[in-house]
Amino acid sequence: MGDPKDVDVSNLSPLAWRLLRVAAGYEQRAIEREVDELVQAHVSMLESGTRALSLSRRRLLFELYAAELDDEQVRAIAEHF
Repeated sequence: MGDPKDVDVSNLSPLAWRLLRVAAGYEQRAIEREVDELVQAHVSMLESGTRALSLSRRRLLFELYAAELDDEQVRAIAEHF
């Protein structure tokens, strides 16, 4: 896998979403302050696999997390989880 920006966010597993958030240092509730119109319940459902967010929201959330991690961390989580 190349640049983390090339990660297909539609293929990330619920576990990968949770690991990205935790590795980036965010609690679910903190996402509400960082991303407009996204609430803790959206993050919880995404991480449990009970609901998928729109592609644009998933990309925005991914970029938020990736900004706090190095490329190697992002690739490892995306590829292995």
